[in-house]
Amino acid sequence: MRISNIAWTFGGLSGPLIIAFLTIPSLIAKIGMERFGLLALAWALIGFAGIFDLGIGRATTQTISGLRGASQLEQVPAVVRTAVALSFRTGMIGAVCLGIGILLGAHSHIRYAQELNTEVTIATWLLALAIPVQSISAMYRGVNEAFEKFREISLVRVGLGVTNFLGPFCVAIFTTHLGVLVATLLLSRLIALLLFRRFAKGCLVREAWTEAPGVAAKASPQIAVQLLSFGAWVTVSSLVYPLLIQADRFLIGATISAAAVAAYVIPYEIVVQSLVLVGAITTVMFPSLTVLISSRSREVMEAFYRWLALTTLMMLLVSAVLAGMLPYFLPFWLGQGLPDAAIEVGQILCMGLTPYTVGTMYVALIHAHNRSDITGKTHLLEVPIFLTVLFWMTGRYGVQGAAWTWVIRVTLDTCLLVVWFTLSKNFRGYARRSVK
Repeated sequence: MRISNIAWTFGGLSGPLIIAFLTIPSLIAKIGMERFGLLALAWALIGFAGIFDLGIGRATTQTISGLRGASQLEQVPAVVRTAVALSFRTGMIGAVCLGIGILLGAHSHIRYAQELNTEVTIATWLLALAIPVQSISAMYRGVNEAFEKFREISLVRVGLGVTNFLGPFCVAIFTTHLGVLVATLLLSRLIALLLFRRFAKGCLVREAWTEAPGVAAKASPQIAVQLLSFGAWVTVSSLVYPLLIQADRFLIGATISAAAVAAYVIPYEIVVQSLVLVGAITTVMFPSLTVLISSRSREVMEAFYRWLALTTLMMLLVSAVLAGMLPYFLPFWLGQGLPDAAIEVGQILCMGLTPYTVGTMYVALIHAHNRSDITGKTHLLEVPIFLTVLFWMTGRYGVQGAAWTWVIRVTLDTCLLVVWFTLSKNFRGYARRSVK
């Protein structure tokens, strides 16, 4: 696992944070706390829409990485063609589902001023259009990750992340209309799709394109079954996991107010974004471990435990420093715009950073072993526990209760993953199945 790949991925994930730091206070001042809370929900919804990828992007990375390790690159073009077809169809299904929800008035359950109703409706329709774009984009990103083209991925992610914050900020100079603000999110994802596709095509031409001239690879039902068998459980996680990480803000918006969402989201985003290096490490580690499993399986656990120890120690230090800095940083950053309880919420959330780190590392290891069912079943098990605790804690303790619930959930998630992995006999001598 190359340090340069981690560095590029870290840059791709951390670059947007600088823009967020510079723009969010002014953005709140321009559009107001209520519209910012609704924009935060739009960011959450577009992230939740990733469930309609059905895990194809992750499955594509795992499958192509395995083929690289087994020196079977001639099968890669057919895998990509099959994944493109699946991603387009699942994305369109997602767009239709959200469209039906809009027609049924699902967005009206969020508490906001009635004069914003038209803006919210337009914004939600734009988010529906973004679903197929995001689904196909995730698949092409998976191809690039499988070939470990992390520099290209990082450059696109920087642009996408910057636009995520800078786009609404620039638009807010001229208008505070929520639909126009959200339109920047759709535009940025269209551009990201085109770039990911171009880079993926470059990988195929340079490393895996073995077709005869003029003969296109065909989508294969067998490959589709393999992708979906892995992706099915990733989909379960993709369906459940955004619910686990986004339900708190939607519950706050429905039971307290949209302004209270901002009081929770602002410290939450600061704390969670401190995990950017963990995300960089696991993103690079996943295809690297998959290649090792196919070629040098005895080295897998040694490499994993080395990176686990290093990353966990790093995040212990980060969480302690961040908790101590929040009482000084947040007032300096937001000034009079600092919501009540934001500092306390942030310090509570810091307690969950270390268990979150360990859990994320184990997810990469488990998926590399082609056992996405373990993470899917774990997340399913957590849902009723989490929602019950979240509803009670938020109703009794407000945004602080939601923060404590997040800490409890990530700790439980990590414990379940570690125990399940340890007890699973399927990892001993596990042999990957190649695409036929």
